Amino acid sequence: MNNFDRIDFNQIFRERTKNFSIAIIKTLSSLPFSDDISIIRKQIIRSATSVAANYRAVSRARSEKKNSLKCA
Repeated sequence: MNNFDRIDFNQIFRERTKNFSIAIIKTLSSLPFSDDISIIRKQIIRSATSVAANYRAVSRARSEKKNSLKCA
């Protein structure tokens, strides 16, 4: 996998996770209101949107190259 493929994959996966979150929110918002459903709806929305948020955070993260120290 070359660098271009990796960028393309990241963009595609980012869009898919975002679209997934939006679809879940739209689907659950059509349910009738009740206290029981409201609690479960909130949890499912948090779970669905965290997938997209976590993937975005991971794909933007950068680490610094550190020198390896050898113990004598």
